[in-house]
Amino acid sequence: MAGYLSETDFVMVEEGFSTRDLLEELTLGASQATTDEVAAFFVADLGAVVRKHFCFLKCLPRVRPFYAVKCNSSLGVLKVLAELGLGFSCANKAEMELVQRIGVPASKIIYANPCKQIAHIKYAAKHGVRLLSFDNEIELAKVVKSHPSARMVLCIATDDSHSLSRLSFKFGASLKSCRHLLENAKKSHVEVVGVSFHIGSDCPDPQAYAQSIADARLVFEIGAELGHRMHILDLGGGFPGVEGTKVRFEEITSVINSALDLYFPEDCGVDILAKLGRYYVTSAFTLVISIIAKKEVLLDQPSREEENSSAPKTIVYHLHEGVYGIFNSVLFDNTCPTPILQKISPELTSANPPLFAEEDWP
Repeated sequence: MAGYLSETDFVMVEEGFSTRDLLEELTLGASQATTDEVAAFFVADLGAVVRKHFCFLKCLPRVRPFYAVKCNSSLGVLKVLAELGLGFSCANKAEMELVQRIGVPASKIIYANPCKQIAHIKYAAKHGVRLLSFDNEIELAKVVKSHPSARMVLCIATDDSHSLSRLSFKFGASLKSCRHLLENAKKSHVEVVGVSFHIGSDCPDPQAYAQSIADARLVFEIGAELGHRMHILDLGGGFPGVEGTKVRFEEITSVINSALDLYFPEDCGVDILAKLGRYYVTSAFTLVISIIAKKEVLLDQPSREEENSSAPKTIVYHLHEGVYGIFNSVLFDNTCPTPILQKISPELTSANPPLFAEEDWP
């Protein structure tokens, strides 16, 4: 064990005790405790995070996983993943500080935000984080000035037209611009050590990974021609974290493995990475939240001839959290959380508002 974890990081449960059992115990306790407002809270099954990791190693044995801290920065998650040997992909100074505070060495951190603040670049330089990404001349110039010993990874654009969350609109250099960027890096004495891409989240087409890996091979060849010693390929993320998606994780990894064998065979000396977030944590977290009110509403506006009493109706429930808080994933990721009734003792239902558990995607 690497020593990132302690017993205080967990609530241990008996064998056979499920997350649902724990939720029932916690919600019952909250209902009985006081008359004060019961805040929403998450329950994390860290065992599910561990199982996801071993599934990843089995399906992508050549790929080293890095965890995208911005997805879910809970200390329990970070410590478990650090214990499992993962690296960490950080988007800013705060995330770098956080993972270094729990003991993660700078060699296991990638400052992967293509749009970086100068102060954050200087922080990375001061604290030994050398692996940074870039996708344009301005970012390259900022790193040249503030972190001359950085080792750069060129982020290339992908065809993410089918992805739910599209990133190439904001990030990634076109293939046509890669030679120019690599030439500028060479003139500035910046070491470009690899290529990265991200096909966006929930992409239903695994061939998008294959095409991006092929594009990366072309950039590697341009880099070698210009004298860059490139040895890192970063596959990004976008892997599904729950069952029932349009394309199963195993289908995606099968396509990736075939593409890697074709364009980056095992003896080529290239280190393959991936930056994963929701893959690890989506299925591990359950949100517990109170229903604070409910009302009966009409499904459709009734016609003049139609009596209100005969019009179809439904129940609308009001929660004490919304889309600008915990449920922001509804706005930004187009998720649709499914409510699950969490039953409590019958004698409490008349005096206390019922509590429900919902799946929420971190």
